[in-house]
Amino acid sequence: DAAGDPMHFTPHDFRRIFATEAVTGGLPVHITAALLGHKRITSSESYVAVFQDELIRTYRSHLAERRSIRPAAEYREPTDDEWREFQQHFALRKLELGTCARPYSAPCQREHACVRCPMLRVDPRQRNRLAEIASSLRERISEARHNGWHGEIEGLRISLQAAESKLVALDRQARNTPTNLGLPHLTPRN
Repeated sequence: DAAGDPMHFTPHDFRRIFATEAVTGGLPVHITAALLGHKRITSSESYVAVFQDELIRTYRSHLAERRSIRPAAEYREPTDDEWREFQQHFALRKLELGTCARPYSAPCQREHACVRCPMLRVDPRQRNRLAEIASSLRERISEARHNGWHGEIEGLRISLQAAESKLVALDRQARNTPTNLGLPHLTPRN
């Protein structure tokens, strides 16, 4: 060892050393598991010692390999216009009710009818505003019924259902607090 004293190993230590060397040398963990006679990969994973420098080296090697097989154009610096467009996308994600989770460069599927959109992540602080919108939608449905605007009613009903669904989700999220189950008390057996 580092102090110059002889080291003592058990056969099991050699299994662990083998597993670590095999996996860090590039052998897939499922093959290592088969060689060790393990039925579950998780058993072999517990044998493998992963050190921080090895983790970083392996990750960098993986990135270099992935980049070598991808087109070089994907790794170029974006132009000023491309960067402004990218930043603008994230500026447009900020909405009155919360945040639009639509991925970059994806078109708006709901034509900015955000209350209906499943990509809207409602800010819990905006619950009262969402409740006002739902109330307004109910009033507009009554007005549309009164005036015989049947086509309008269906669209308003869809928006109301979406708003009510988002309100229920917000309320569920607000109630979702951990429950303390306490610790079990063991009683001695007779």
